Amino acid sequence: MLGTLHYTLGSGNSFKPALVLRQTGRTCRMHYVDVLAGATREPAFLAVNPRGQVPYLVTADGVGLGESNAIAWYLAEGTPLMPATPLARAQAVQWMIFEQTALEPHISPARFFTHIVPAQRDAHAAQIPGWLDAGHAGLALLDRHLAARDWVTDHGYSVADIAVYGYTHLAGEGGFELDRFPAVRRWMDRVRATPGYADVGTLLTAP
Repeated sequence: MLGTLHYTLGSGNSFKPALVLRQTGRTCRMHYVDVLAGATREPAFLAVNPRGQVPYLVTADGVGLGESNAIAWYLAEGTPLMPATPLARAQAVQWMIFEQTALEPHISPARFFTHIVPAQRDAHAAQIPGWLDAGHAGLALLDRHLAARDWVTDHGYSVADIAVYGYTHLAGEGGFELDRFPAVRRWMDRVRATPGYADVGTLLTAP
């Protein structure tokens, strides 16, 4: 067992390390944190992660590791999900950074206030069009990248695909028009067909 993975429900970021674990056969103790109830702001959790964010991994040696893509990378090390060549590893880092700068910051809040807590949608109505425009621009770049290739890097299916897929496959719940991006849709179908795949509702459950 590689440690304890603190996660929450419905989170594309929590989904990434959970899918890496499932598809590599590795295990962590899974600790549910109720974000909507404010658990990440309570002293008990802040003593674990002072930034008050999930996912968060505490390794078997007691070392804390935050940021979803960093956790996924750590868990994928030494498995077929980790690109083998220097170029493919650099490509993976490139697209994992792209996911956190061009996709997640726009898809996540639009989905959160549209799908997770729709009662707060009106309070954020002025911000939603901007999130949609920026997220669609990122998805268009991803679509062009995937138009003539099966996977994000030259390695084949990898941790980078899982990282980019994390929020991309949930974008429809935030009002994003995924039908505009046929290459992205075909790639998502390929991810769903990989051995051991499970969806977010299966991987992230409350105890």
